[in-house]
Amino acid sequence: MDADWDEVTRIAFPAPGSAEYPRPATALAFDTAQELLWAGSDRGRVVSFCGRDLQPYTAFRIQPPAEGPVRQFLFHEKGVIALGTRCIHMAMRRGPALWNIRHNEMKDLRCMAFTSRGASEILVAGGQDTMFVIDVSKGEIVKQVATENHYMIMKKSRYICAATKNGCVNLLDPTSLKVIRSWQAHSSYINDMDAQHDFIVTCGGSIKQQAAQAFMLDPYVNVFDLKNMTSMKPMPFPPLAAHVRLHPRMLTTSIVASQHGQMHVVDLMNPNTSNVRYANIHSFLGKFEIAPSGEALVMADAECNLYLWGSPSKLRFTDLALPVELPEPEEPAPLLDWSPDTPLSSVGMPYYRETLFSAWPADVISDVGAPPAQLDQAFLSSLTKVDWGFYGRNTRGLRRNQFEDTRTAGNASNSMQPPKFLSEKARESASSSNGGGSSDQVADTPTSSELECLKPEAPAVYLNLEIKYSKFGVDDFDFGFFNKTRYAGLENHIANSYANSLLQLMHYTPLLRNMALQHAATACLVDPCLLCELGYVFDMLQKAEGSTCQATNMLKALGYTSEAGPMGLLEEGTHPASLAAMVQALSRFLFQDISRGYQSISPASTVLEQALFNLPQPLTPDEFVSRVLTTSAVITIRCTHCRNESTRPGNTWVNELIYPAQKPVGRGVRAPRTTFSQVLKMGVERETTSKGWCSRCQRYQNLQMRKTISSIPAVLALNAVITSPDQRRLWATPGWLPEEIGIIVDQGQFFCYEGEDLKLHLQRGIHDITVYSLTGLVVSVETSSPQKPHLVGMINVAHAEPTPPGQSRWHLFNDFSVRSISREEALTFNMSWKMPAVLMFQLKAANNKISTDWREKLDTSILYQDLNPTMDSSTKTYQVLDRETEKPGPDTIVALDTEFVSLKQPEIQINSDGQKETIRPMSHALARVSVVRGQGEHEGTAFIDDYIIIREPIVDYLTMYSGITPSDLDPRKSRHNLVPLKAAYKKLWVLLNLGCKFLGHGLRQDFRVINMQVPRAQVIDTIDFFYLKARLRKLSLAFLAWYLLKEDIQLETHDSIEDARTALKLHRKYLEFIDAGILEIILEDIYRAGRGTNFKPQRKDDQVVQRTDTPPIPMEGAAPSTPTPSRKTGGPGLGPGTGSVAGPASGFGGAPVFTPNKGSPMPK
Repeated sequence: MDADWDEVTRIAFPAPGSAEYPRPATALAFDTAQELLWAGSDRGRVVSFCGRDLQPYTAFRIQPPAEGPVRQFLFHEKGVIALGTRCIHMAMRRGPALWNIRHNEMKDLRCMAFTSRGASEILVAGGQDTMFVIDVSKGEIVKQVATENHYMIMKKSRYICAATKNGCVNLLDPTSLKVIRSWQAHSSYINDMDAQHDFIVTCGGSIKQQAAQAFMLDPYVNVFDLKNMTSMKPMPFPPLAAHVRLHPRMLTTSIVASQHGQMHVVDLMNPNTSNVRYANIHSFLGKFEIAPSGEALVMADAECNLYLWGSPSKLRFTDLALPVELPEPEEPAPLLDWSPDTPLSSVGMPYYRETLFSAWPADVISDVGAPPAQLDQAFLSSLTKVDWGFYGRNTRGLRRNQFEDTRTAGNASNSMQPPKFLSEKARESASSSNGGGSSDQVADTPTSSELECLKPEAPAVYLNLEIKYSKFGVDDFDFGFFNKTRYAGLENHIANSYANSLLQLMHYTPLLRNMALQHAATACLVDPCLLCELGYVFDMLQKAEGSTCQATNMLKALGYTSEAGPMGLLEEGTHPASLAAMVQALSRFLFQDISRGYQSISPASTVLEQALFNLPQPLTPDEFVSRVLTTSAVITIRCTHCRNESTRPGNTWVNELIYPAQKPVGRGVRAPRTTFSQVLKMGVERETTSKGWCSRCQRYQNLQMRKTISSIPAVLALNAVITSPDQRRLWATPGWLPEEIGIIVDQGQFFCYEGEDLKLHLQRGIHDITVYSLTGLVVSVETSSPQKPHLVGMINVAHAEPTPPGQSRWHLFNDFSVRSISREEALTFNMSWKMPAVLMFQLKAANNKISTDWREKLDTSILYQDLNPTMDSSTKTYQVLDRETEKPGPDTIVALDTEFVSLKQPEIQINSDGQKETIRPMSHALARVSVVRGQGEHEGTAFIDDYIIIREPIVDYLTMYSGITPSDLDPRKSRHNLVPLKAAYKKLWVLLNLGCKFLGHGLRQDFRVINMQVPRAQVIDTIDFFYLKARLRKLSLAFLAWYLLKEDIQLETHDSIEDARTALKLHRKYLEFIDAGILEIILEDIYRAGRGTNFKPQRKDDQVVQRTDTPPIPMEGAAPSTPTPSRKTGGPGLGPGTGSVAGPASGFGGAPVFTPNKGSPMPK
């Protein structure tokens, strides 16, 4: 609070109605986006005031007057959220309502706060036993949470801080909403509370006279440290603390106010000194609030007055405020002197609030003389001639009546049209007379010598790509059209997929890839562990061999971390920043999290790194992180006033570049050249001056800070932080970014060289210079509407090859589009739309150092341990592997089947031609995974049967198809082996990297939902064994079991263990048919029989089989469980009376199995 702070404006709070008397404000809040002050009354009325003069702006009611006061405000980019006693109301800032939510359990609402999903979700609580989670975008209740506490105040920091009515403060996890810690702040009640960053401050009261039960405010403010989870020394306040607020900018500064208007500005770290101010109020102070900018505060007293305080020269409510939308006054029409001689042209046009359809914009008006559209001869020959012209099927790829711009048709080669669906290509291929239909092609390399990055607007290869969906979902999209390389891309229809380019960049940095895989190969079961998830993604990208992958589990784990939301790393955040700022913040967070995760457990192997750094003994996790990721430094802090110096550690994981200030030069004087090495040196040493607290002066002074560097890591990550046109112009200089740099660290000094200077130092060999190679960079593509800003990766994949190729191999990674580009294309930038965001340099000696020994030291203990040992053995459906006798390896076959639930329903729109188009398909989540032994003594017995704990709201359990019910996934009710997704995934990942072969029916969808990439050599899919390409139809597991095995499966619901066992039997059948040489005949019979039954198994009316759950594993000496029902009669295509012979390789359920050449049903 500066010395010139004083009362700026005083107004009377307006009455809630023309016939009512004025009432004091019950809620106050400054808008976070505009220069507005919001206030609520005890009659359910909301009023807003604009600017420093507090001019009335909007007013509306959120509830009937009899229901009581307005309690609290929260702010969203679309409007304001107001809390009443029995409803929650959201309105636009102009006043119109967006939604109003009421519920029978809403009896006494008091407070609300945003959850871990940022501004897209709020938690509402009060003097009742139920809390509500509300989706702000949809305006509906997502979840109800039972609670034993009645909350009066809520504030959101790193946790949701909730004050109860008995003086206690509970810390709630923003994701699970569970109580993490409780703190008894005051003995009786809490009058006011605030929470920001790492601190909670409260003021409250206690009983001072036990006999009279008289309450009195406490003469102090309590402080709680969220970082260390401890109470701090209370701040004394003799006038009795009634209200308290933390300063939004100065992290340790608070403002305390009494009921009589006395205000103290106090530092939490030094509570004995304070700045005292007095507010001239007419009555008791009722409400007190500080603006988000820290430059204004507002008070409300009991006599219905509002007082605005601040510095008259600096007063503003928020930084970078959006303009307030004001109503446009309607000018009255001029009066006409109407007479017979009055010209009709003097009559004005009607007033329209919206643009008329007749006001065509200029961009849809075509020039005269545009060339006619060129029609393909094959298209013309397919038309039918009638007396008025021609008609036929529209195969030109344009919608009906769609305008075709023939003037720019010559430049259309730069646009990237979506390819045909795979199902369309398959139909065309089958119907084509020569056996091959039309195919889409995309060039892997640019055909023009002109650099794409020099064009005035972003070309199509840089733009955001959209996945199209058919009725078969995302699997029908032709990702191969966009990627002809052997490097995998990443799908972009997942939340937070802006991180794709950074994940690709980290994957092609060998040391980071090695770290992630070494950690993933350990016994780590921490959930969420981003380092494990990175290892899984990197392994998936490596195994994909050019196929498109998805980082679903990784991005979900990012959303589960408590720090991601407050740091603005989630796309659905409160105030999403630019994509460049988000990916730079994500790089800092990931490197810090990688360091923590790697140090938590010893890696599988560091032999390669030990040889790289030429060390006599293996590295400890701390030493490894220090050498690979950490820029070790000491920060020297010097006060410019008293010259006092102090030091503190200044280690960083990601360095941010600092650019020299552009100084004006005289006419004829050449401006000094700024090199990348100079900018890097300034960013690493980071010599800055800023305001800070001087312990000797005991006040805020200008402090000079400078880093003394002791070591530079093997992976040097840099954030470009481009904020001005001069900096953009610097990057746009041709050849400004070098592919190699040399670094010398000598006695705390940092030196950087590039180009000819680097060659000269290497030739001399005087200094110990370390050479770094540019692995790649994340580039921000800034486009204008309707295109959205986008991030792409420019990566030199040559550094991540097992064998050095001898030349650079730069590739453009645009989500699932991957193409080869030239070095000049990668390292040339454009001021208009192409700027770097994140750069990654790696020790040149570490190039092509790919570690593979983690596979030999893979921790397999999770396969042999029961994660739910207390589970009732009578209901257990699995038997874990025996460590001595069952060791999976490359020759091991395991049968896999999974069940899913739905998280989101598909979004479908009807086009102008009446056809349905899928905007977004149904989103699934893994709910159950079962793995069955495919050989050995216990063949057919499941050793994994995991039900998955799902954190997201489930919209459909798909019980008819999955067999999953709500109680199966409820930790309080489930009788199954309920585990986190991390544990279930790790078991499958270990089996995958042990070389096991996965057998199942339709495994592609299973692997997709599991989010795992399995090499073709490790997949045995029975859906491909019994399939004729010419028929364009794949057969279901139930139909094949009914026809070939004479078994009826999936009678009531699906069961993953039963389906996995059935796939094993079908695989055995397939091998028998191959041995007998009758597979083709059998396939023709299967499809012939399927046409007669519509490819559905025929159930007998007199066969009643009830199966509600997987039968448990029989205990030793107990009767065997009921097998899958089998039918004794022959099915279609198998002659009656031929029967079948049960050979030694009969199925697990006891069904007869046909053996070739022994009672064969086929005619001879």
